[in-house]
Amino acid sequence: MIDHKYYYSISQAKAEIFQFIEVWYNRERIHSVPGYKTPVEFMEMYNQEVA
Repeated sequence: MIDHKYYYSISQAKAEIFQFIEVWYNRERIHSVPGYKTPVEFMEMYNQEVA
């Protein structure tokens, strides 16, 4: 993402990188280790088991 994009300011870069991490990486991208769940889904499942 960073290598192929020109950012006009540091604040623009921070905003777009934050958007990428928080919206796609943490909420939509599935991971194989926690049973093909997103990190958010895995944490919700973990918190329910612990409670």
